[in-house]
Amino acid sequence: MLSLLNVLLVARALGPVGRGDVAFLTTIAILTSNLATLGVEQANANLTGRRPELRASLATNSLLLALLLGVAAAGAVAGLIAAFPALAGESEPALRWLVLAALPALVLKLYLDYSVRADYGYAYANVAWSLEAITNVTVNGTLFALGLLSVGTAVATWLAGQLLATLVLLAFIVRRAAGFGRPDLGLARHALGFGLKTHAGRIMTLGNYRLDQWFVGAISGSRELGLYSVAVAWAEALFYLPTALTLAQRPDLVRASPAEAARQAAAATRVALLVTLPTAIGFALAAPFLTVVVFGEEFRESIPQLRVLAFGGFGIVLLKLLGNALTAQGRPLRATAGVGVAFVATVALDIALIPPYGGLGAAIASTAAYSAAGLAIAVLFGRALGVGPAQLVPRPSDLRLLGEAVARVRARRG
Repeated sequence: MLSLLNVLLVARALGPVGRGDVAFLTTIAILTSNLATLGVEQANANLTGRRPELRASLATNSLLLALLLGVAAAGAVAGLIAAFPALAGESEPALRWLVLAALPALVLKLYLDYSVRADYGYAYANVAWSLEAITNVTVNGTLFALGLLSVGTAVATWLAGQLLATLVLLAFIVRRAAGFGRPDLGLARHALGFGLKTHAGRIMTLGNYRLDQWFVGAISGSRELGLYSVAVAWAEALFYLPTALTLAQRPDLVRASPAEAARQAAAATRVALLVTLPTAIGFALAAPFLTVVVFGEEFRESIPQLRVLAFGGFGIVLLKLLGNALTAQGRPLRATAGVGVAFVATVALDIALIPPYGGLGAAIASTAAYSAAGLAIAVLFGRALGVGPAQLVPRPSDLRLLGEAVARVRARRG
């Protein structure tokens, strides 16, 4: 909700063009930092869960790798933009350099986030995530009230929130985990070896989420990206539940037997699909209110884009939860194959649909790609862990399971 409020503040203050500029620069940061990780965060999650004696060396390796790979990624992006200026869209050079300078810290944040959650450090991880949103809303809200909010201040505030989150995760490593130990070259090679098996899938997953925005900004301009980014901001609310479930399940799935991991992942998938159905329908019906009433008349063209994107949520549920289970059980290449279906479809459809249809073309491409990938990962998951298709179809007993889970949470909170 705080993230959506921040999008509202920026869109209201800067309009579609300014909102598009902010979305473009943050997309560069997110895509590049995730590309630079080389999948080491996935290895951190599995190794922390299965080999706790390695935690100190993993932390130090993460610090060194983040610095090395972050700097390399910044240089690579700068070189690409110098060779192909169109990749920079309409962004300001000074803000691009600011984003690139922060890449090592963004890579480190990803590494530490997986390590902290693998150690059941949910409180620290949740504080880190919350700080990002709280920083954005507090600073941008103040600047909005003073009439001082700009593209530059919004991007700088977003980066500040990312850095604060990184510091919180570092605090967990120092205070609650094993701290920092001696670097271990052999362990780093092992982590990179496992990580690279997952990395293609991770990058393609992120590409499915963000590459369309880069394409829309570069091909159709900042205004069209601003319209599309508002639709995406609402539609991404459908991704929060499966994302939270993957993070909560990962430590248990790493430690579970294949049969138990399959049972847990299938149950979570069914419940998530049940919750997603009424939410997607609600977003489609409420699209005029969510875009025009909330953001302003300038964003009317976002209505059909949101309606199309809302129904991509079902594919995302399957892709996230089942792919997470496969990776936790040491089968990352199967998860990567499922994501590959989405990535190929996304790129092909974006190239075909964005030039003539702009943001609406990107929305159609994304929903079609997510749906195809969801079906593909369901087949791969079933074959790898012995789960039949019927075990992924929601059933009445899942409503009881959901109700019991909510009751347990309410009881724990008094």
